[in-house]
Amino acid sequence: MIDVLSVENMRKSDLATISGGISGRDLMLRAAHGVFDSVQWREPVAIVCGSGNNAGDGYALALYFATAKIECSVICVYDKFSKDGRYYYDKCVSAGIDIRHIGEVSLSDYNTIVDCLLGTGFKGDVRPDMVTVIDNINNSSAYIVSVDINSGLNGDNGMGTAFVRSDLTVSVGGFKPCHFLNMAKDVMKDIVNVDIGIKPVQEPYELLENSDVVQYFGDRPNFSNKGTYGYTALIGGSTRYSGAIRLAYMANAAMRCGAGVVKVALPGSLVHDVTGHILESTIFPLSYFDRVMSTDEADIRSSNDTEVAYDPGEIDELISNVRCVAFGMGIGTGDGAEKILLHLLESFPGNLIVDADGLTLLSHIDLESQKYKPCNIILTPHIKEFSRLTGQEISHILADPIGTAKDFATKTGTVVLLKGPSTIVSDGNNVYIIDRGCPGMATAGSGDVLSGILAAVAAILPGDDQKSSDAYPLRNACMAAAVSAYINGAAGEEAEKKFGSVSMVAGDTVAAIPCVINNW
Repeated sequence: MIDVLSVENMRKSDLATISGGISGRDLMLRAAHGVFDSVQWREPVAIVCGSGNNAGDGYALALYFATAKIECSVICVYDKFSKDGRYYYDKCVSAGIDIRHIGEVSLSDYNTIVDCLLGTGFKGDVRPDMVTVIDNINNSSAYIVSVDINSGLNGDNGMGTAFVRSDLTVSVGGFKPCHFLNMAKDVMKDIVNVDIGIKPVQEPYELLENSDVVQYFGDRPNFSNKGTYGYTALIGGSTRYSGAIRLAYMANAAMRCGAGVVKVALPGSLVHDVTGHILESTIFPLSYFDRVMSTDEADIRSSNDTEVAYDPGEIDELISNVRCVAFGMGIGTGDGAEKILLHLLESFPGNLIVDADGLTLLSHIDLESQKYKPCNIILTPHIKEFSRLTGQEISHILADPIGTAKDFATKTGTVVLLKGPSTIVSDGNNVYIIDRGCPGMATAGSGDVLSGILAAVAAILPGDDQKSSDAYPLRNACMAAAVSAYINGAAGEEAEKKFGSVSMVAGDTVAAIPCVINNW
């Protein structure tokens, strides 16, 4: 795993490093050296500097260009400096480096532009004069390198209204959330980090890598059977919400990720709709009833518009030998579905994944009172569903997605898997960031594929026939969610290579799962 530090953690860690005997001036020179070694430079180079320590990194970088005899200009937006920045600016003057003001040059004259305008301390809106500079950088034909973060992005959430779009971002000291969250993938074509000797003083977030996931999918012993790899149940489906095919996506994803047995539970009236799509899974018909329709609805809906009915005996039979249940996909929000969810919350001792309509139902339940129920609850919302769950505006969540997910997980005793351009997974203690995935996954059914993968992984990871949450701690459920998000994203990337971002569908991601797992 790779450490990811919040802006506050980075600030405190930087101060602790300085207190430990390494000067800020030395750290600035290390940063410049790391940036210099990370890029294949195309002359001439313009280093565009603001007024803080990020600008100081730029002045120190110019000294390396001078030593290497690479043609370079330092372009100042302001005549203001941080203490350490002033030191390296004066050294640039003494070295005879070409120093100009932003109004004196055209950025179109340079083949590489280095963005040293705004650092991690930036928040809010960019000043109008700086917006003009950023626009000029973006509109140039130069190769653009951002130092530490892209100017204009918020360091903790990757959001901004005006920001530099880079070909390469060189993170300094450690990755920050802005390198992965929200707008990051659209703003940075590539990213590397340079280590300058700063150690985190607070627990960092963790970015998953291949090596963190591959350990869960090694060769299987001959002395094993389907029970070794877990029984899992998927509960969903209604005529009105077209859940049958979504369940098929999930079942196939779960089987491709190695589940021993997948039981697909859905209203009996839908069995014929799903059977042909999931030949390897077990169908478990549930009781159902015909929904009462108004006259207008009857004109536009089929006469067999059915929803699941609650039969406690059926549910107990279904979950009697499973390690994991995934609930909610296309099940609707009727009384029967709500009672099934409450039954699972109160009685199921394994891992309970709640998705889709299940999240809507859950938003009406006091989750804090469920903290001590027997199951581990894993929630898989996208941003709008999470807004309903938390009662917070989408804008608030986007402004602090990690903090909001972590706080809600802590308050409710759940695992939160918050879907987005990069996925955030937290159990209230640990925070994992998964940056795998692609634009082609923005299509119906992608979330169902993820839940299917998770249903398998959350059943496999215990490695024995234990089902209780006592035997499978919440931190393990958190890791299962993170691993599943990684597999889903990696499979989506493989599917996009074959079908393109416009034409791929969720089923293509399922088909790519074996390629991802086998290539590890």
